[in-house]
Amino acid sequence: MTTEQSVLRVSIIVTFILAAAGIVFGLLSGSYAIVFDGVYALTDAIMTIVALIVSNLIIASATNSPTAGRFVKHFTMGFWHLEPMVLGLNGILLTGAAIYALINAVGSIMIGGRHLAFDRAIIYAILTMVIAFAMAAYASRMNRTLKSSFVALDAKAWIMTGCLSTALLVAFIFGSLIQETGLQWVSPYVDPVALAIVCLIVIPMPIGTIKQAFADILLVTPADLKQHVDRVAADVVQRYNFLSYRSYVARVGRGKQIELYFIVPPNGPAKRLEEWDHIRDEIGDAIGGESPDRWLTIAFTTDPEWAD
Repeated sequence: MTTEQSVLRVSIIVTFILAAAGIVFGLLSGSYAIVFDGVYALTDAIMTIVALIVSNLIIASATNSPTAGRFVKHFTMGFWHLEPMVLGLNGILLTGAAIYALINAVGSIMIGGRHLAFDRAIIYAILTMVIAFAMAAYASRMNRTLKSSFVALDAKAWIMTGCLSTALLVAFIFGSLIQETGLQWVSPYVDPVALAIVCLIVIPMPIGTIKQAFADILLVTPADLKQHVDRVAADVVQRYNFLSYRSYVARVGRGKQIELYFIVPPNGPAKRLEEWDHIRDEIGDAIGGESPDRWLTIAFTTDPEWAD
């Protein structure tokens, strides 16, 4: 069975190969745009390794694997909180690299551009474009089943790489065609202008991931999950004649943290613990989504202060 970890491992291997090729081809052809493509890929590969480590920790802790045993005593609440941190850092680094490259591109344009070997640049752009879109399709197809934020971000990164390579290919072909023509004076500007355009396209792409990551880090309550939990809790209050309830909901990466406190009437009829557990089971089934990534706490009290 294909897992999140196996998809990320394949992505890491391919990314490192492309990163090395990008840096080598960029230096040989004199293209800063290709060098940026390689550095961008290298940054993405390093962050994918971090994502893979976090993913392994989350899976290991959820299944009580000995692999995470020595860490569990220090992270008794799990490792979910690391996921949005990694996703946010990944998005920030990719955006930061693109901003830095844009500044360099503008500086290069201001000093008259630079010449490059278009034949080598075209070969690299074609190879990278094909591989990037193939990897994006592979990751997207796998993620239809996996539903992983890490794999989704990886697929988005491959799409970004493919678009970047396509833009560079078009620019390099244009630069090659204008050699020994009246437009040859434009040739030195092809590489920095292409790099600047690509950066302007790439910079906003991780913003959605960064925004969601910070929402998870700050424990912003997801409205849809809160409404669902409130509907379930209100129905339980009505069916069992409880006084009221309090609900606390957060999403941290792939983890869902739900706390429900039901205020029951004082001096009400006694119930055996098994009966209270049965009510908890009913509530858990109604909320749904039972998995190692759901943290559900249900408590009953006659004192509202315990719930507030």
